[in-house]
Amino acid sequence: MPYIQVTSLQKSFTLRKKRPHSFRRDKETVHALSDVSFSIDKGELVGYIGPNGAGKSTTVKILSGILTPDGGSATVNGRIPWLERKEHVRHIGVVFGQRTQLWWDVAPMDSYKLLRDIYRVPEEQWKKRLGELSEALALEDFIRTPLRQLSLGQRMRAELCGSLLHSPELLFLDEPTIGLDAVSKLKLREFLKEENARNKTTILLTTHDMDDIQELCSRVCVLGHGKLLFDGHLRDLLSRYDTLQFLNIRYASPALLPALPEGCAATHRDGAWQIAYDPQKIQTPTLIQLLQSAGTLSELSAEKQSIDHMIARMYEEMHL
Repeated sequence: MPYIQVTSLQKSFTLRKKRPHSFRRDKETVHALSDVSFSIDKGELVGYIGPNGAGKSTTVKILSGILTPDGGSATVNGRIPWLERKEHVRHIGVVFGQRTQLWWDVAPMDSYKLLRDIYRVPEEQWKKRLGELSEALALEDFIRTPLRQLSLGQRMRAELCGSLLHSPELLFLDEPTIGLDAVSKLKLREFLKEENARNKTTILLTTHDMDDIQELCSRVCVLGHGKLLFDGHLRDLLSRYDTLQFLNIRYASPALLPALPEGCAATHRDGAWQIAYDPQKIQTPTLIQLLQSAGTLSELSAEKQSIDHMIARMYEEMHL
């Protein structure tokens, strides 16, 4: 039996929207999840991705026992999260990139001691685990500093430690690298790979950062409009939909953009150009050389296609 089994999961919310020029509000039903099914084996590290409002957080809240679905079923290691919540939460950890489970005005160490008592972790086991996490996440320099005085990167490392102190079997990560600098992101990704490999911790990662997905996940589930659009290997997703790249350029002096090859698209904003192109049809150095023929470039940067772009293409293909 899979460690996580989700079958035909459904969840709807009723929103009240204010009418223009009226005190009355209209009811609107939003289908956050519509017949979502997937399974995850013990020890897998899976990317759960999609645009805002796709239903990712709703899924995580159901699997963590916070919400009850309207239909379908879900089990984690044989447990029904919302019916066996007390037992369930002893085996899971949750990290939200924009929220904190640690106490704001006290040092992480004080929060860790409280979490030890909440989860009833034996003293010797807690000390050993704290030592391992403190070394892996490099917490020693700030573990006794109030949380409010820490940088965002330090806080995220402290949050991870707090979520893993009781050695959970399952870890939910929601935007864990949001707002972090490049060095902090690399350290965090490396730690998550080691934690997954060493302790066989099952990890479900939701993020908008494609670099996080490419560095950590071989399998991805793509959600859109509350429906599961793709479940499979990351390379299959990228080979099918990640065919666009972007060049952002600005000329040193006013210049006319040269005629671009077929398949390229240009947009102009605030004196700068963004060129979307398929690297399979025109190589990046060739395109840059063409753009330089129109004048001297004062700025040049390249970026990958975002998850939102990929999912927009999936929507078009599936006529959603």
